[in-house]
Amino acid sequence: MSEPIRIKSLDPTLREEINGLVKAFDFSKCLTCGMCTAGCVYSELVDDNDPRKFIRKIALGMREELAEDPFVWNCNMCERCTVECPMGVNIAALTRTFRGKDPNSRGHMQHVVDDHIRTGNQMAVEQEDFDETIEWIEEELQKDLNDPDFKIPMNKPNADFMFVFNAREVKYYPNELQSILKVFYAAKADYTISSSRWDATNLALFSGKNDDFWKITGPLFEEADRLKPKAIVVTECGHAFRSVKMGQRSFWKGDIIPVRHVVELFAEWIKDGRLKLDKTKNPLPVTLHDPCNTVRKEGVIEPQRYVLKNAVMDFREMNPSGKYNICCGAGGGALAVPEFKSQRMVKAKPKVDQLIATGAKIGAIPCHNCMDQFNDMNKHYKLGMKMVHIAALIENALVLDEVVTETE
Repeated sequence: MSEPIRIKSLDPTLREEINGLVKAFDFSKCLTCGMCTAGCVYSELVDDNDPRKFIRKIALGMREELAEDPFVWNCNMCERCTVECPMGVNIAALTRTFRGKDPNSRGHMQHVVDDHIRTGNQMAVEQEDFDETIEWIEEELQKDLNDPDFKIPMNKPNADFMFVFNAREVKYYPNELQSILKVFYAAKADYTISSSRWDATNLALFSGKNDDFWKITGPLFEEADRLKPKAIVVTECGHAFRSVKMGQRSFWKGDIIPVRHVVELFAEWIKDGRLKLDKTKNPLPVTLHDPCNTVRKEGVIEPQRYVLKNAVMDFREMNPSGKYNICCGAGGGALAVPEFKSQRMVKAKPKVDQLIATGAKIGAIPCHNCMDQFNDMNKHYKLGMKMVHIAALIENALVLDEVVTETE
């Protein structure tokens, strides 16, 4: 039996305090209808994962209970509950607010945040290592493209866009960055990469600590202000895209510059004929995961579908998809908290069922955070699928113009 609610321990000032911190909405609009819990696929899979109970505790002023409530960190902040809420109450924003009030945060997550503030990227990649990786990618692309004059444009002012990405693409997966830059080459893109502010990720998006958040994302906007690109383009990483967009909306006081997801450019380049693709090079059935931060929170839904329909022979939607998609189970920074590994695999089961139902052999996963989760669930549930970013499918389908050198 649940513990009784003791009236004397209720704090009527809590509601006003939280409303002052969140500011974006009035959560007192909650009707206590339970649609949030109905929308959360995890509420029946994991204990202490009921959004309705959480928001009622806030409304009642149960300050002491909320300080220790496991929901605050169990919540994946995916906003699937908000899609179903008739009043649009954003429980993910409330979750983030309570995380920000936690003096201890989550150890490993805060460690990554601190590293990012210290080094300028979440993987603590030192400048020498970054420079060497860029040089290696450049050399590999010169060979791959048969273009000895190819150069990665670093710190170039007034480019069409400044490309920012995920530190994983430097430390662990430089071949994936190489794929993206090959697509840029094929499209004859006018871009630049900053040698100092290239990591768009920000785990303070999940820890809820706004001071830390802006210490990480602020310098990226300062670098864009220095280089004066026409836009900032973010790699296939949902939380990186969300972080840059939120940073501009909530904190940046300088000139507004468009922030775009790289799949939006891919779609435009295909439509304009700047990218020529042969979809027969990707004959296996492909399904698409919709990262919560990209799709539900930032509304980028159709470009990735347009790209896949032009890059693969057999594209299959999951059900549900789009803004009604099911989170992969690693949202809200869960991937950065080692003790959540077993919980992540439990939460992965609804997504696994979706994958199996499509019959697809390849999963297109346009998010690094989600990709790590999909790779884990692929092994854990023995799915035997191949998980790739969209750029890899584009690269495989590319029809490149031959480079004619002076010696030929």
